[in-house]
Amino acid sequence: MFDVALKSAGAQVVLATSSDGNHPPENIIDGDQETFWASTGLFPQEFIVTFSSMMSIQRIEIACFNVKKLSFQTSKENEPLNFEDLLDKEFDATDNNLQQEEFPLNNKRANHLRVIIESGYDHFVSVHRLSINGNAIHG
Repeated sequence: MFDVALKSAGAQVVLATSSDGNHPPENIIDGDQETFWASTGLFPQEFIVTFSSMMSIQRIEIACFNVKKLSFQTSKENEPLNFEDLLDKEFDATDNNLQQEEFPLNNKRANHLRVIIESGYDHFVSVHRLSINGNAIHG
């Protein structure tokens, strides 16, 4: 298993509902928790990560700030379409600390992962890291 959501592994952020030049969406998948994507206010906010090929996902880890409610969806299509609900999570407020959560999965297949931030504890939220442990599915 390896982190299939890293830019260096071929993953791309193909859509983000907001973009700040100082904190672009690509920061989510650069592997550096010190960099981050910042939303520009209003909810929901979302981003879609496309993998280099079909993946079998064992675990999702996310590090974020000020997120209240978040959901994950997956798509097996070649294009990021026809998403299916995967899981929802409500986060506790953590004052000035990062919210770090881990979600074990049972080999969920996906070409794309959509992350929807339904609400936050402030007008602005940030996602510092998305890590997805999995393997490419061949054939």
